[in-house]
Amino acid sequence: MILKLMIGAAAGAALGFGYYKLVGCPTGACPLVRNPWITTLYGATIGALLAGSSH
Repeated sequence: MILKLMIGAAAGAALGFGYYKLVGCPTGACPLVRNPWITTLYGATIGALLAGSSH
C-alpha cells in the first residue's frame, strides 16, 4: 500500500514538474504554476490520492 502511494506521488510529482516546464505561466499571475515547488507538490498530492483510491 505504501509503495503504491510512493509510486503515485513520484509519478504525480514528475508530471507536475513537467507541466511547469512545458506549460508554465508566462505572465506570472497563475498561483499554482508560477512556482515549480508548488506545482511539483500539487502533482505529488494528486498522484498519491489517485494511487490510494485505486483498488
